[in-house]
Amino acid sequence: MTSQIPQPPSLPFIGNVTQLDKELPIQGFSLLAQQYGEIYLLNILGRKTIFLNSQELANQVSNDAKFVKIVGAALDEVRYLVGDALFTAHEHEPNWEIAHRLLMPAFNTASIRDMMEDMRDICDQLLLKWERFGPDHIIDPSDDLTRVALDTLALCAMSYRLNSFYTENQPPFAAAMTDFLKECFARSARPSFVQALMSGATTKWEADSQFMTDIATRILQERRDNPIEKKDLLNTMLYSKDHKTGQGLPDDAIVKNLLTFLIAGHETSSGLMSFMTYYLIKNPETMRKLQNEIDEVLGGQPVQYQDLSKMHYLTAVIRETLRLTPTAPMRGVTPREDTVLANKYFVKAGQPLVLNAWVFQKDPKVWGEDAHSFRPERMMDGKFEALPPHSWQPFGFGLRGCIGRPFALQEVSLVMASILQKFDLSFVDPAYNLELKQALTVKPKDLFIRAKLRTRAPQLRATSALPKQVISASTTPTSTKPTAVAGARCPMYILYGSNTGTSEAFAQRITNDAPNYGFAPTLGSLDSATGQLPTDGPVVIVTASYEGQPADNAARFVDWLSSLKADDLKGVRYAVFGCGNSDWTTTYQRIPALIDESFEKRGGERLAPRGVGDSSQGNFFEIFDQFTIDLWTTLTKAYSTVRSESPTSGFAVKIVDPGTTRPAALRQTDAGLGRVIENRVLTKPGHPVKRHLEFELPEDSTYRVGDYLAILPQNPPRDVHRVLAHFGFSNEQTVTISSVAPTFLPLDKSVSLAEILSGYVELSQPATTQDLRVMIEASSDEAVREQLTKLKDSYQSTVLARRISVLDLLEQHPNKVKLDIGTYLHMLPPMRVRQYSISSSPLWNAQHVTLTVSVLEEKSLTGKEQGFLGVASNYLSNLVAGDRVQMSVRASAAAFHPPEDPEIPLIAYCAGSGLAPIRGFIQERAFQKESGRKVGKIILFFGCRDPEADYLYSTTDLAEWSKLGVVDVRPAFSRFPDHSGGCKYIQDRLWDDRQDVLDAFKDKAQSFVCGSSQIAKAIRAQSVEILRSLRPNLSQVNAEEELNLLLEGRFATDVFD
Repeated sequence: MTSQIPQPPSLPFIGNVTQLDKELPIQGFSLLAQQYGEIYLLNILGRKTIFLNSQELANQVSNDAKFVKIVGAALDEVRYLVGDALFTAHEHEPNWEIAHRLLMPAFNTASIRDMMEDMRDICDQLLLKWERFGPDHIIDPSDDLTRVALDTLALCAMSYRLNSFYTENQPPFAAAMTDFLKECFARSARPSFVQALMSGATTKWEADSQFMTDIATRILQERRDNPIEKKDLLNTMLYSKDHKTGQGLPDDAIVKNLLTFLIAGHETSSGLMSFMTYYLIKNPETMRKLQNEIDEVLGGQPVQYQDLSKMHYLTAVIRETLRLTPTAPMRGVTPREDTVLANKYFVKAGQPLVLNAWVFQKDPKVWGEDAHSFRPERMMDGKFEALPPHSWQPFGFGLRGCIGRPFALQEVSLVMASILQKFDLSFVDPAYNLELKQALTVKPKDLFIRAKLRTRAPQLRATSALPKQVISASTTPTSTKPTAVAGARCPMYILYGSNTGTSEAFAQRITNDAPNYGFAPTLGSLDSATGQLPTDGPVVIVTASYEGQPADNAARFVDWLSSLKADDLKGVRYAVFGCGNSDWTTTYQRIPALIDESFEKRGGERLAPRGVGDSSQGNFFEIFDQFTIDLWTTLTKAYSTVRSESPTSGFAVKIVDPGTTRPAALRQTDAGLGRVIENRVLTKPGHPVKRHLEFELPEDSTYRVGDYLAILPQNPPRDVHRVLAHFGFSNEQTVTISSVAPTFLPLDKSVSLAEILSGYVELSQPATTQDLRVMIEASSDEAVREQLTKLKDSYQSTVLARRISVLDLLEQHPNKVKLDIGTYLHMLPPMRVRQYSISSSPLWNAQHVTLTVSVLEEKSLTGKEQGFLGVASNYLSNLVAGDRVQMSVRASAAAFHPPEDPEIPLIAYCAGSGLAPIRGFIQERAFQKESGRKVGKIILFFGCRDPEADYLYSTTDLAEWSKLGVVDVRPAFSRFPDHSGGCKYIQDRLWDDRQDVLDAFKDKAQSFVCGSSQIAKAIRAQSVEILRSLRPNLSQVNAEEELNLLLEGRFATDVFD
């Protein structure tokens, strides 16, 4: 008996057009595969196509005797230019077979080897460009690698130079090709009646086609008029005869195949190299390992042909890149006769089938649960050769597979080995995660890098934890080189590793203070110092660990540091301050300790004991303040500098507008701006507010279930007005700010003071002990000085615990603490992004996300009538539909995603708004089940106060998904435990329902916890008790150790406090 092929709901006449992602089709097709599984059918304007998404199906249809290639809609448009050439010919057309037989010898091993020097010629042009532009130049690798690929093909195939590296903009031929291919892709998705109305686009498309045809024709004619003795592809097509038919290729066919080489060859090779660049920078340990292999094999000499076969790891990296991101991700076939796929899906002869290599090359049945991870080692030591048939198919298959595969692999190996031999590569935005763009092929979007000669000293660059902005490749980078400061005798280097902004804020604080102590500071991320650390001044590092791993902008540095040998850091004088949370005992302070110890072991001189800041303790900021006091004492002695009496040495604010007119210009929107769709309250009046927000993401953003949405908030208007009122300014006054030290504030331009207070600084953060010292020095009133001193001496209980800010203290002592606006701004930390777990699945809507947020609005602990407002939650609470918000998607920990196999059951524990990511998990399983897939049940332990007031989504989503059989909700109501079986908290409910949990665990369930650290601890503690109840002889310690072993790889947490 055969099974029906699943199909999404369709509409009359247009079918499944609404399921398509017009900008990024591969994303839409992949999400449908995630929802419907190994096979699904789409009806696009009456054309029915079946999509195949598993290795099993790919293997079955990779059979030239039973299945034949078909030309898809986009390639059919390309035929306007290249007709029946190799890549676009239909099976019955004779010219492609003749061309195939003629050209196969031109792509044999000896022929490809002979192209090595022409390939090197173009590669050297790229290397020279990157070297001359220098380490601060922002590079668009997709653009430059496209130039390499296009010029290499032109030179090797037809001995013609396009000279792409001698023009700032795209050469005319490349521009025409790019525009033509984009329009082919667009035309393939348009209904014919729409296309008929687009005469302008059609005229341009036809003109681009004619322009390229004219150039290829001219090249052919020049070769006829001026023959050369070179066995390139053009001569092969001109003078060879087909051994089977005795025919040669007519000029028209030669022109079309020349254009085919340029189109198909340059698009795929440049995409592969661009993706490879991304994966290597994202995985610094892989890049270092590959560079070590290149150095060992090449010994400092240029790449030679015989070297390529010795670089096994390079081959593995190329193969793994092609597995994860095949640049030509789909191919079409059709059965020659009626057939049955996978012994259950009947398919008629002639039915179009599309193999989605983007999906089936990540089939977890072949590649495991880490199928989406970049791990070149899976391609080594015989593993690649032992793969099931057709698990890896980036070059197509069989007779119609890519004829230029050996050419592409040699070119890519040469170019990438040469680049990595010469340069260290880094992201412009260390937090960049892969985004895609698609025409006929797929390439990275908005990927910008820097290339630094491996033998040169580093250029320190600050990197922000703010949401990314679109960067133009022509952007002039912001320099952070130290500015000369009067009286400063020594440079100073402050480096940070920070994802959430705390370590960056601490580093900025040290930078702000440095001129006061006679130093000229330079601020940069740790990654910007990779390669060589300065020795002409102290190096101060502020960094954190994230689940035991370095921050995004510190990963390359930590990897480089681990590769150093004894005395490599001789002459470096340093100090380290580490941020961490002691609740996570196994990874607490791992990265700061590693850096500190590695510096010492490799010859560095420690200037001060490592600072240890524990964010779970109340003295976190106080510890940092004490660290800086001790640090400045040490540094001023070690470097013989003198402290300035001015608390804001080198920092000034000048009023440039009396505030009588509005600012002339308004802030522009950018690609980082999302849009509010919905904002509604989930809880009943009189209870702590929790909200559901829906956003349209910035253009081309993508996400996975479980990811974060990073929001850049603004301070509550109430608090901005408080500052303005205290200092006597109107909300329309503008200022200019100048600073000799790097700062996060806008410099040397007119800017609204209200804008700075709203979006650039944290107004509500508790005053630090250093802030109190500044205020004591700024007051001449003995009574005030005495009160502030008492606060400093009892900082934990009187300031930090009560959340007293600098503004609170200034308002308590009006006119008695003489701080000007410049000093006040200088004291404030930069505005931080806030990360919220996304509470939706892309299967619901790939371009929209939802958040489930607790709004923090509490009684002030300072005794004021005004309550305390959480900055980000109140910013979100006041948004209305249509508002634009700066945001970006951030990847969550790799472990905090549901398993690839949807049949694996889940156990989830959360309370309040901690439900957010779990809601996304449940929503995803619901869509998969409704689409006909088998899914494992989710047992949800959910804690809240009141079944009528804050039992989130209980009567809507959770009720619907429970009825569907996707989730089994086990609530615990802390205020009404009688309504939850006597269970007050979720750990109580866990104990009551322990047998269900044990049964699920035996069924290979994976567990997820989202909420406060107290929840995570309580769940673990109760799990230990369950284990001991089963095995009473186990001690507490032994039970904890055994539980850790049992949960390894099956227990993930996403904890916030």
